[in-house]
Amino acid sequence: MESLKEQFYINFIEENRWHYLVDGLKVTLQVTFLAVIIGIVLGLLVAIIRSTYMKTGKLKVLNFLCNIYLTVIRGTPVLVQLLIIYFVIFGSVNIDKVIVAVLAFGLNSGAYVAEIFRSGIMSIDNGQFEAGRSLGFSYVQTMYHIIMPQAFKNVLPALCNEFIVLLKETSVVGYIALQDLTKAGDIIRSRTYSAFMPLIAVAIIYLVMVIVFNKLVGILERRLRSSDH
Repeated sequence: MESLKEQFYINFIEENRWHYLVDGLKVTLQVTFLAVIIGIVLGLLVAIIRSTYMKTGKLKVLNFLCNIYLTVIRGTPVLVQLLIIYFVIFGSVNIDKVIVAVLAFGLNSGAYVAEIFRSGIMSIDNGQFEAGRSLGFSYVQTMYHIIMPQAFKNVLPALCNEFIVLLKETSVVGYIALQDLTKAGDIIRSRTYSAFMPLIAVAIIYLVMVIVFNKLVGILERRLRSSDH
């Protein structure tokens, strides 16, 4: 017991090393939330282009470009994408590492969000499109007023799960020397030469966040089911 107390003091209390974890957590949440926003906007745009092509045959060139984007992003590891963006694309530019991380994870998330949105749009019965057109709506108006609200409701739990996955994926930003939660634990380990306490603390923090978000997703899913009745 005394040994654990001593290790706890050395790893977190001495020299206020717990500040590393707090600051790292802030960076992790900042990167995650901003990347989610980019991912949703980009994913929605790609999903609309692809679903429009599949239903009408229009936007052929844009659909081709979207397919290339999806193939490249979903076919390569997010860590490699992060390193390419930082060391290749912005290698000669003095840019904030947080911005690089947000762009990398936003682009990566957008590819997966696009397929989530597309599946939601394609799951809506074609009769809904025909009903909108019979009311005098254009294709865009039908999508905006009738299709998208239903599709968004259907895919909302999947979007929340994508947020949870993204939260854990950001743990690799230490490769570009950005001090996130995982990097903070590694810094403490390098100062105290003790791996157990700081790394277990990082794991527990991630676990607590994921459990909380899973609970929120569960509450959201129950409310969506109850609203269908």
